[in-house]
Amino acid sequence: MNEYLYTVDEISKILKINRNSAYDLISMGVLRAMKLGRLKVTRTSLLTFLKEYNGKDLSDLGHIKELNVKSNAALYN
Repeated sequence: MNEYLYTVDEISKILKINRNSAYDLISMGVLRAMKLGRLKVTRTSLLTFLKEYNGKDLSDLGHIKELNVKSNAALYN
């Protein structure tokens, strides 16, 4: 079985977010986790999260929306 379990600390390092933000993703149901002593996230759950929320603005987990990125040319005009 090639299923890996990550702790919240490991998830926060992988995603380059702080621990509280990682807990928020889990508590809001955006990132699936399980409790085995402490909260753990499977590799499959992490990959699903990355695929499903790629291109989304997650700054407000209550109102997730498409990421609106302007091109560099639009920034300088």
